[in-house]
Amino acid sequence: MSLNLFHAAVADWFSKELGEPTAVQKQAWPAIQQKQHILISAPTGSGKTLAAFLSIIDEMVKQAAVGQLEDNTSVVYVSPLKALSNDIHKNLKVPLDGIRQRFEQAETPIDIRVGLRTGDTTSSQRTSMYRNPPHILITTPESLYLLLTSMNGRKLLKQVKTVIIDEIHAILESKRGSHLALSIERLARLTEHTLTRIGLSATQKPIEQVADFLTGSKECQIIDNGHHRKMDLAIEVTASPLEAIMSNEVWTEVYERLRDLIQEHDTTLIFVNTRRLAERMAHRLTEYVGSDSISAHHGSMSKEHRLSAEQKLKSGALKALVATASMELGIDIGNVDLVCQMGSPRSIANFLQRVGRSGHSIAGTPK
Repeated sequence: MSLNLFHAAVADWFSKELGEPTAVQKQAWPAIQQKQHILISAPTGSGKTLAAFLSIIDEMVKQAAVGQLEDNTSVVYVSPLKALSNDIHKNLKVPLDGIRQRFEQAETPIDIRVGLRTGDTTSSQRTSMYRNPPHILITTPESLYLLLTSMNGRKLLKQVKTVIIDEIHAILESKRGSHLALSIERLARLTEHTLTRIGLSATQKPIEQVADFLTGSKECQIIDNGHHRKMDLAIEVTASPLEAIMSNEVWTEVYERLRDLIQEHDTTLIFVNTRRLAERMAHRLTEYVGSDSISAHHGSMSKEHRLSAEQKLKSGALKALVATASMELGIDIGNVDLVCQMGSPRSIANFLQRVGRSGHSIAGTPK
């Protein structure tokens, strides 16, 4: 699909900021413009987010340009993580601000609002959202369920035309996934429009079953760009023998090796499998690389601590972050040079997702 089919302000922003569309974007945009159900399956760093959003933003821009943009919520974006929801909220501001500036230069105001509704959203923010509904609502599966059970929430969702489910593979086989599937069907019954469903996924097999989960076995266009991507992988084992309970000698070797790897790279993301180990390892690593250079991140930490750790990592203020699965999905954390996985990742899919947090760009090489 050519950028010429977009509004001039949208095409100008994309071409000047990002250049040429990726393969997945070229395939996705026409289908979304035609209101088809669509499942996008592509590796991390393939431009999936804008593949899902840019056609929708373009439609809103064209409506706003002629004064026909309705003052209601028409798009719901569902993310499995609160942190990922915050990240998408910030990342949508970049294209919207860029497009808005081009309109202001032409003396035509445009106001496309983005709202965030998660467990971290305050009661005053929720009340404000009901009074002044965002055009794009970013939420989590649990918060979507709560919206569907309240009078104000159902009123907010009554004009929704499109639902985007990000990282659909992360909840596919869980109770959260079953619960979300029910919520999407409730949303489809509630809205006064035909609900278009868009799913974003890392590579899954069989991909047809993911599409059935997304649409309830309705017709769905699948864009599968595969998972083949050059990676730089290595497995390391301590010199001392590993046992069921690791000795202090083994842990010392682990921390010394991590210290060397952290010092050899600008930014390192270390994945562990438990929250307790994340905090313990972050604490111990401060003895090796300094207290200001290391932090921990997991879902039980406060909103303020999580956001602070994410921003410090993105800005380059941290040399390393020790995290659980809370950081394995598509959060924009800047340029990570190296990912370390401590112990078993428990599945190849999880491992590939975590490795993909490094070299997180179209031309990058995960390491």
